[in-house]
Amino acid sequence: MIRFDHVTKTYPRTHAHALKDVDFQIRKGEFVYIVGHSGAGKSTMLNLMMRRITPTEGVVSLSGQDLAGLPHRKLPYLRRAIGMVFQDHRLLPNLNALENLTFALRATGTRGDLEQRALQILRQVGLAHKRKAYPIELSMGEQQRVAIGRALVTNPPLLLCDEPTGNLDPDTSWEILELLNDLNIRGTTVMIATHSRELVDRLRRRTLVLRGGQLVEDRSDGGFSL
Repeated sequence: MIRFDHVTKTYPRTHAHALKDVDFQIRKGEFVYIVGHSGAGKSTMLNLMMRRITPTEGVVSLSGQDLAGLPHRKLPYLRRAIGMVFQDHRLLPNLNALENLTFALRATGTRGDLEQRALQILRQVGLAHKRKAYPIELSMGEQQRVAIGRALVTNPPLLLCDEPTGNLDPDTSWEILELLNDLNIRGTTVMIATHSRELVDRLRRRTLVLRGGQLVEDRSDGGFSL
């Protein structure tokens, strides 16, 4: 599904390698952690998958499509196929939970009964009963569930998560991890960028370990060393 073919990303001002000769493949339906200290290259990797940036060398492809060669007019279709969850939720504070999801549907040009689709996803993430609540009225874990729902509302085959439990206590982090695992069991390919060893140890899955922009380990057992 995703292929990094000897990918290097260098930023011109610093000439530093954010990623250096990274090579791996993710199959459809996998659950994969991307781990590493701050600055290891995790966010750069996610931004390359979203085509927010392009590689200096090498090829990043999604379902066989070289993302660097994708015309600008087709970027909305790419991003409709990729759900993105952030550490800080990025919910719109003036919209309630249901409206945050319907807004995402309108932004991608989705047609049909948007409210019914949004409500269906809120049920999936266990928050249908909070559909009229505004972000400020929700706990941090509930806000993250809404953010995951917003990422899922266009039914993307791929879900990218950037430190999705970074602001959460251990019990709530486990709830979010269980939710992501359930989504994976249903068929969504899930990739989680994290620096949390506890998270990886709690649910062991394939783990890509980045150090200084290089892929130093690709483990199937979830163990890693930084």
